[in-house]
Amino acid sequence: MTVEQNVLQQSKSQKHQQTFLNQLREITGINDIQVLQQALKDSNGNLELAVTFLTTKNAKVPQQEEATYYQTALPGNDRYISVGSQADTNVIDLTGDDKDDLQRAIALSLEESNRAFRETGITDEEQAISRVLEASIAENKASLKRTHPEVWSDSPNPYDRKRQDSCPVGLKNVGNTCWFSAVIQSLFNLLEFRRLVLNYNPPASAQDLPRNQKEHRNLPFMRELRYLFALLVGSKRKYVDPSRAVDILKDAFKSNDSQQQDVSEFTHKLLDWLEDAFQIKAEEERDGEKPKNPMVELFYGRFLAVGVLEGKKFENTEMFGQYPLQVNGFKDLHECLEAAMIEGEIESLHSENSGKSGQEHWFTELPPVLTFELSRFEFNQALGRPEKIHNKLEFPPILYLDRYMHKNREITRIKRDEIKRLKEYLTVLQQRLERYLSYGSGPKRFPLVDVLQYALEFASSKPVCTSPIDDIDASAPPSGTVTAQTIPSTTDQQGPSSSEIPSTSPVQRSVIHKPFTQSRIPPDLPMHPAPRHITEEELSVLEGCLHRWRTEVENDTRDLQESISRIHRTIELMYSDKSMVQVPYRLHAVLVHEGQANAGHYWAYIYDHHQRRWMKYNDISVTKSTWEELERDSFGGYRNASAYCLMYINDKEQFLIQEEFNKETGQMLLGMDTLPPDLKDYVKEDNKRFEKELEEWDAELAQKVQQEKLLASQTPRMPAPSSAPVQAGEPEYLEQPSRTDLSKHLKEDSVRAITKALAEQEDRSPETVMQMAIKLEYARLLKLAQDDPPPECDYRLHHAVVYFMQNEAPKKIIERTLLEQFGDHNLSFDERCRNIMKVAQAKLEMIKPDEVNMEEYERWHQEYRNYRETTMYLMVGLELFQKKSYMEALLYLIYAYQNNKELLSKGLYRGHDEELISHYRRECLLKLNEHAAALFESGDDQEVNNGLIIMNELIVPCLPLLLVDEMEEKDIAAVEDMRNRWCSYLGQEMEPNLQEKLTDFLPKLLDCSTEIKGFNDPPKLPSYSTHELCERFARIMLSLSRTPADGR
Repeated sequence: MTVEQNVLQQSKSQKHQQTFLNQLREITGINDIQVLQQALKDSNGNLELAVTFLTTKNAKVPQQEEATYYQTALPGNDRYISVGSQADTNVIDLTGDDKDDLQRAIALSLEESNRAFRETGITDEEQAISRVLEASIAENKASLKRTHPEVWSDSPNPYDRKRQDSCPVGLKNVGNTCWFSAVIQSLFNLLEFRRLVLNYNPPASAQDLPRNQKEHRNLPFMRELRYLFALLVGSKRKYVDPSRAVDILKDAFKSNDSQQQDVSEFTHKLLDWLEDAFQIKAEEERDGEKPKNPMVELFYGRFLAVGVLEGKKFENTEMFGQYPLQVNGFKDLHECLEAAMIEGEIESLHSENSGKSGQEHWFTELPPVLTFELSRFEFNQALGRPEKIHNKLEFPPILYLDRYMHKNREITRIKRDEIKRLKEYLTVLQQRLERYLSYGSGPKRFPLVDVLQYALEFASSKPVCTSPIDDIDASAPPSGTVTAQTIPSTTDQQGPSSSEIPSTSPVQRSVIHKPFTQSRIPPDLPMHPAPRHITEEELSVLEGCLHRWRTEVENDTRDLQESISRIHRTIELMYSDKSMVQVPYRLHAVLVHEGQANAGHYWAYIYDHHQRRWMKYNDISVTKSTWEELERDSFGGYRNASAYCLMYINDKEQFLIQEEFNKETGQMLLGMDTLPPDLKDYVKEDNKRFEKELEEWDAELAQKVQQEKLLASQTPRMPAPSSAPVQAGEPEYLEQPSRTDLSKHLKEDSVRAITKALAEQEDRSPETVMQMAIKLEYARLLKLAQDDPPPECDYRLHHAVVYFMQNEAPKKIIERTLLEQFGDHNLSFDERCRNIMKVAQAKLEMIKPDEVNMEEYERWHQEYRNYRETTMYLMVGLELFQKKSYMEALLYLIYAYQNNKELLSKGLYRGHDEELISHYRRECLLKLNEHAAALFESGDDQEVNNGLIIMNELIVPCLPLLLVDEMEEKDIAAVEDMRNRWCSYLGQEMEPNLQEKLTDFLPKLLDCSTEIKGFNDPPKLPSYSTHELCERFARIMLSLSRTPADGR
């Protein structure tokens, strides 16, 4: 046998060994590949004995140098398995004292696993998928029986579920199936993949009766996937239900466990099923040639592994689908790829007699669709559960893969050597720079240039000849005081008290201590320490040296920084030459996971190649997005959200994203025209059913309107009173008969202005007095508008004109408002006011329609009513918050924030301080979240349910309000705090019913959708007069411990 054959044979045996390693990892929860390999070696391949070794802690860890290759570089390593299975959360406790029970459990686990595989031919991986699918379906059916509304329940109004124009169609979450939606939408938006699925015809030989289990599973799934894709193309619904496709997946396997599915695992299995389905068709259609499977052609590539194993060279080609990459320890995608492509001792590849091991990977054939699986989960042996890696990892929108291609390996090796040399040099320069920036031998270090500057400042200070404590005169009175008082010396605490010093004035005054004015530093004492003795000659020499040294240090530091920047730039541009940018791959989709290892929520960012924009697919919600939002949610390190799967497509293969064209007319096919006849009929039938829903809804509404009219006609009408006096204390801008019904507060203002005008005006004709009164009232209100009062004194509440002035309303609006104030019928209580009222009313009648735009006039007054209403929401919400009635306060604060935001969008002075309302809305949610968590922790069924009701009905619907604005970092941090509070329960021991409720609730809490869901009707506001409103608002604002400026 040749050396090459021996190496290949050894490689195959290592692949068989990998199966045992995966089983060991699953049974024991140990993720250290070195420990697992040593245990398997010591047990001579006996799996049960290996488990015994591991549980009794007899496994030996191989030496680091010897094990490096085995840990990361074996050809049979799970790096080449395109699914990264995660450790089961239900980990067996292997640390207990009862070893007999432990061994029985292990033996039973192995026996059941092997028996299941022998009987069904279904792997543990497939059974894991089955468990989560069954849980998803069961959860969806159970949701119909729940009392409280779920996040994903359909709106009864079909118009809320109607698709808007050509907006992409969403997928309904049918119970922990956000992973399904994210993957399916990413694949659906690959137009070539979409065409393959839509035009798939089941093979004729398999239409009547599937020949085997795979056909029985795959062919019905393909049928439902075609229907689902067809609905995504032509449905009139905003989102469609994928339950039938998920049902097919569930029926393929049988299990009772539940956990949320892993995106990479599901993608791998989905492509396997599609590959099998297309293989059946390909074999049927082949014409003597080897059948080509379009799924393999689209998603699978090949790489060449070139390496040395214990001094023996080997070279073999392997196929890959999803390419797994480690995240921990790397800052960007290229660093991950470099680490994945180079393993072990690279120098050994070029050495003839080296006994070390190492290998390089080179892509020989890249698939049109290249998927990277980012490994963001690791098993924590100490805690016995998987944990998520939240490290930041950057990736580019365009990825050039030339440096990883086999054809470029020689030039790449040269560039890698050059980069290695530059990085070594860079390390030396950075160490040298650090010595300049952190100078000193003690625990505290400072920049050397600053140290020299401080020394120069000290030497140049005015020298003193006394001790810093000797020149303080203990008997000198402090300046600026009437009564002399002795300041005791720091060395001599003896001194006369204030009572012993005679008063210099007839009245004895108590002395007030003012630390920043009484104990002033004497003017002749230097502000900084200074040398006691220094000659001019010494100072001249020292200053010259320090100046020169400081200049030298500054130059050295600048040179080092410039050299470091140049090296960084050189490394960045190392692969930018034309020969290394010939294989561009464009980012097509990013699948994002938010949460922890055991639970979370998935969504996808998908690039619209024709509109050239990013779209966010979050279950039923499909919205426009940006690269900046994608960066924030996908890179990691910012929140619990990070990319878990990246899908790149070959930027030169336009067929992947190219639209279809009619072969006869040459016109582009869109929408329903792209569907085969059978799918077109299917979608039309579904659209007819939805149109019928709309018609039934319209008919139901029309019937209700008709019934209301009928009831109204049958109700006897009560005679309306001729005039209804305004109730005392009723606010003039809440449900008033007319805007001109003045409160007592405004009536008094008018009378006061009239009285003052009569006193100042010699001509007492009504028209002259009215003009003077309006002038005086205008001047008073203008002064209020220009004043800058504290937050508790908001003069906008006193009068609409103050609000108008601050917001630069047109002069005509202000003039008419003042005329209406003086023309109101409430001023008819005496003769002089009645005459002025009549003049004002006559002036109002003389105003022509073209002089004042009444629509604009009404808009300004409506906005002022909205402002007062917002003030009341805020005031009542804050009052309830201070009473710790957080549930009642929340709704008031939500409406205050939303209304205020709308006001501020029109101008800075049109609403209240947004930060203030945001703070208390946020605090209210945090306190409710803590209360709900405490109820959940109690374990009592009633209290647990009450806690979840608070979360589902109050907290969860409010989260989109906090997430909608990316700039509100405090709101986003609060959402993360609330989510982390509940995620902290993952992995903790709890009753099964609590675990089930937590698993059901967490996906709703972790849903990152910013689609704002409907709230209850606005809370009813009490009625206040202007005086009462101003008084209560001032009282609550003064009582707040946090009162920033009100934004005016």
